[in-house]
Amino acid sequence: MKQNKSSRTSYWDQRRGTIHTRKGGWRIGKGVLSHGYSLLDELVGYASYFQVMMLNVTGKLPQLSLAQWVEAAYICLSWPDPRIWCNQIGSLGGTVRTTPVAAVCAGTLAGDSRMYGQGTVISATKFIAIALEKKRQGHTVEQIIEEQCRGSGNTLQIPGYARPIAKGDERVVAMERVTESLGYSPGPHLQLAYQIQEVLSDRCGESMNLSGYIVSFLTDQGLSPDEIYRVGSLIVSGGVHACYSEAADREPESFLPLRCDDIEYCGVSERAIPVD
Repeated sequence: MKQNKSSRTSYWDQRRGTIHTRKGGWRIGKGVLSHGYSLLDELVGYASYFQVMMLNVTGKLPQLSLAQWVEAAYICLSWPDPRIWCNQIGSLGGTVRTTPVAAVCAGTLAGDSRMYGQGTVISATKFIAIALEKKRQGHTVEQIIEEQCRGSGNTLQIPGYARPIAKGDERVVAMERVTESLGYSPGPHLQLAYQIQEVLSDRCGESMNLSGYIVSFLTDQGLSPDEIYRVGSLIVSGGVHACYSEAADREPESFLPLRCDDIEYCGVSERAIPVD
């Protein structure tokens, strides 16, 4: 039966001119609420920044140890190196004197890539979740890898494994140390991630990268793919901050300057301007 126009738009009509939120908000003269917690009375001074950030994303206040784990992951992905793609945006922003907000936002956005940074989270999370389901159905680790490679044109494109430029990932070693020090042990997703790594290491010398480690661990802690993506959305920002600050404190336009003769011109050769 054909719906009339009002029934097709009822969801939006109910929200017309009104903001609906389950997150909380500011009650003027009374305080601020976040998922039922008083922000100023129960969270400020009692919870960490990362606990509150994760509360705002997931609706649940995590244990301090989990928030500390996420903070450590942020540090692992915020290298102060202007050669890194997203950090270079920060350096360029600093050298041309943009505001730090503009530079850090632009650099953080440059990290939202399917090849590196935050953008790898969704595919890596979905892969390890599907892989665990297949393993529970009786698939071997070798079969899981082969099925993934067939879907990628028989090339080794497994989300959460391998890196551009370098082999191995020293950041995983650092996070393993953090995981152990905070009292966590590998759950089923991370255990499977290690098993996949063992096969790949034998076959081609590749290993799990930091994205694969992060998503496997956080999936074991009950976070969904979208929640992991949202929690990690600013994860490269610290490195962008560093590179912006360094470039902004130097002479203007001194980051990677070019002379005209540094550019190889391959266009039309010099010619005279036509005269009528």
